[in-house]
Amino acid sequence: MLSRQDAPPSVSEQLRALTDAGSLQADDAQFAVAGHLDRILDELRLRVPSPKRGALGWLFGKGRKAEPVKGLYVYGSVGRGKTMLMDMFFKLAPVEAKRRAHFHEFMADVHARIHAQRQKFKAGETRQADPVPPVAASIRAEAELLCFDEFTVTDIADAMILSRLFTELFAHGCVLVATSNVIPDDLYRDGLNRGLFLPFIGLLKQNVEVTTLDSPTDYRLEKLDSLPVYVTPLGARTDAALDAAWSRVTGGATGEPDAIQMKGRQIDVPLAHGTAARFTFASLCEVPLGASDYLAIAHRFDTVFVEDIPRMGPEKRNETKRFIILVDTLYDNQVRLFASAEAMPEDLLTERRGTEGFEFDRTVSRLFEMRSADYLELHREKRGK
Repeated sequence: MLSRQDAPPSVSEQLRALTDAGSLQADDAQFAVAGHLDRILDELRLRVPSPKRGALGWLFGKGRKAEPVKGLYVYGSVGRGKTMLMDMFFKLAPVEAKRRAHFHEFMADVHARIHAQRQKFKAGETRQADPVPPVAASIRAEAELLCFDEFTVTDIADAMILSRLFTELFAHGCVLVATSNVIPDDLYRDGLNRGLFLPFIGLLKQNVEVTTLDSPTDYRLEKLDSLPVYVTPLGARTDAALDAAWSRVTGGATGEPDAIQMKGRQIDVPLAHGTAARFTFASLCEVPLGASDYLAIAHRFDTVFVEDIPRMGPEKRNETKRFIILVDTLYDNQVRLFASAEAMPEDLLTERRGTEGFEFDRTVSRLFEMRSADYLELHREKRGK
C-alpha cells in the first residue's frame, strides 16, 4: 500500500493545501465534490491500455472487469467553486488524451466536423452517409476525457444531436466531467421539440454520477473589485464614458469598420483598432450569430466594447440567448469587456423563467467577475499585457 507521501496527488489534497495556507475558506461542500473527482482520478489510473483486446481493448488491462469509468455532473449556483475544482481535476487527470472546452465551443466544433463529413460523402470520398459515428470516433481519438465547464443546452441544433453523439462517445469509453447551473432534468427546459432531447438526459444519468455543490457563499462576489468598465443607465454620460474608455484603449485612434470572414460569409465589426473592437448590442445579439461567431470575435480581439445593452423580456428571447452565449465566450477567453447598459446586470432580465432564467444567473455573475481585478489579471496574463 502506498504511503500518503507516495500516493498520487488528489483534488482533495490540493484543496486542503489552499485552505491550510489561508488562500481559501474551508468549505465542506467543495471537499465533498473533490472526493467525487478523486474517485474518477483513481479509476482513470487503474484503466491500463491493452491494445490486443479488440476495438475496445484499450479500455482495460488484462483480467479487469469491462466497466467504463463513470463521469461526474456537478450542478449548483454560480460562484461556488465549480470551475476551480474542475481546473484542479483537469490538471491532475492521468491521461494524455483529454480536452476541456466550453460547451458552446465544443458543439461548434462538432457541427463543423459533421459538415465536413457530409461534404466528403457528397464528393464520394466516403461511403459513410451518417456523419455522427465518424465524428464521434474522431473526437474520441483525440480525447479519452471530456471536461465541460458550465454545461448548458439552449440551441435546438445541439439538442437534436447530443443523444446520438454521446451514445457513440460513451460506447467507446469516453469519460465526461461537467459542471452546470442546473440539474440534468432541467437541461433544455422549455426548448423546442424537447421530447426529442429527453433520451440524452437518460443517457447522461446512466454515464455520470450527479452531485451538487451547494455552498452558501458566492465567492466571485466576495472578491469583486469593480472597475469603471460597465456603465449604466444609458444616456449621454455613459456614451461619453465609453468614448473615453475607447480612446484610452486605442491610444486616441478612432478606429474603422472591419469584418471577420466566416466560411463564405462575414461578421461585420462596426469599429476596430488593433485588437480592440466596438459593437452595439444590436449588432451582436439582434442578428443571427452563434457560438462559433462569438468565438471568432474572441480569438480576433482581446478587448470588446458592447454598447446599449437593453433590458430583456420574453419578447427578446432570441436576443437573450445570444447575449448569454456572447458573455460565456468572452469570459472563457479572458476578453476584456467594456459595456454600457440600461440597468445593472442583475436587473437586465425582466422575467426569470425557463432555460434563459437559469442561464442568466451565470451571465450576471460573469458580468460582475469581468469587472474584477482578478479577472483583469487573468486577461493580462493570457494576452501578455
